[in-house]
Amino acid sequence: MIVSKFGGSSVADADQIKKVKAILDSDKNRRIAIVSAPGKRNKDDEKITDLLYKCNSLVQKGLTCRPVFNEISKRFVQIAQKLKIDDVKLSERLDDIRCMIDAGRGADYTASRGEYLSALVISEYLGWEFLDAEDVIVINSDSTVNEVTYKKLREKLDPEKRYVIPGFYGETEQGVVKTFTRGGSDITGSIVAKAVNAELYENWTDVSGIYRADPRIIENASVNPELSYKEVRELSDVGATVFHEEAIAPIYDSGIPIVVKNTNKPDEPGTRIVPESNDFGATAVSARSGLSRIRLRKLMLFKKYGVRHALLTMLHVFGIRPCYSLFGIDSIVWFFDSKMANESVCQAMCERLKKEFELDSIEVDHGHAILGVVGDGMDSSDAYFKAAEALNENGIGITFLNYGASATSVLFGVKEEQANDAVRAVYKKLF
Repeated sequence: MIVSKFGGSSVADADQIKKVKAILDSDKNRRIAIVSAPGKRNKDDEKITDLLYKCNSLVQKGLTCRPVFNEISKRFVQIAQKLKIDDVKLSERLDDIRCMIDAGRGADYTASRGEYLSALVISEYLGWEFLDAEDVIVINSDSTVNEVTYKKLREKLDPEKRYVIPGFYGETEQGVVKTFTRGGSDITGSIVAKAVNAELYENWTDVSGIYRADPRIIENASVNPELSYKEVRELSDVGATVFHEEAIAPIYDSGIPIVVKNTNKPDEPGTRIVPESNDFGATAVSARSGLSRIRLRKLMLFKKYGVRHALLTMLHVFGIRPCYSLFGIDSIVWFFDSKMANESVCQAMCERLKKEFELDSIEVDHGHAILGVVGDGMDSSDAYFKAAEALNENGIGITFLNYGASATSVLFGVKEEQANDAVRAVYKKLF
């Protein structure tokens, strides 16, 4: 059995959904489809999920979501009409959902309705069974999947039938709709693939695989024919967005292969993701921008037991969750997504930390990026020497180097304004 997940660009409009049908019909082993909410139809368009978040914001302000939700309704009805399926029941369901959103069902319920509606429409068009994710996927408070999910899925899925399942959400043990993080339909696909012990998990998108570098930066970047689970997770952590980093976890022990393919060019081979790759050395370079840096110092800092945990707990109070860490004998450096805190929050946090922990100094600055060179066996490869050389030759300053923490990646700190140039320089040197 093959589990096939289709991203937002693959279901953006009726024409794209027709391509989805052609792909599914071309192989009888494709029996379960996971679908995202409709994405952008063009660069000036808005994703359905973004419109739904706008709806929730309006309701939080005490306003009706009707004006924005009308745009959502219009788009789904238009898709249904072009696919020649009944739009009367769909319109009734859309009205019910709008009322629920206006009644204050919350951000997770609201955001999940794009996938829900997408699956309803596509299942009717295909003539497949619709299986609501909230009936089978149980999500823990930390957004991981509850093991009871796999039992529920196996009980519900009839191997003789074909199903469309909405991605991105499930429900808590208390029966409340809960979403994964953005891009979480990849996770849903992985969960379902594990539950049915799929021979293959397909991830259909609008690019022909996972590139060695962002094709928006490197015009003729080549596609990786094969990557390991670890390589994909490392790449996702440093800015590559084709495949969700958490989607590897459910199938990690099952060894189910994944293939990332292009809905618009289905005959192209794409990228195969396997437990262990046969290739060693650098396979890709990527950069994650939009980071801020916390630097703090205190003499004999680590003499106090548990100080790092206490500091992190305080950061969490201010809504900051670091993504990278560096440690010195008397100092700590943390990087975090700049969107997590504005200047006033950063200032209040620094004042609180300095006072409570009697720090010698603490400061926050912005405009940072992390450049990652990824590949199995990086700890025994000369790729990081070549990458550092490329950065130096192109006048790109290195703010830090993290080598050896992972056998699959080496990280360089660079200024945000130099991130794209850094990718170009390293790509040219290595590939």
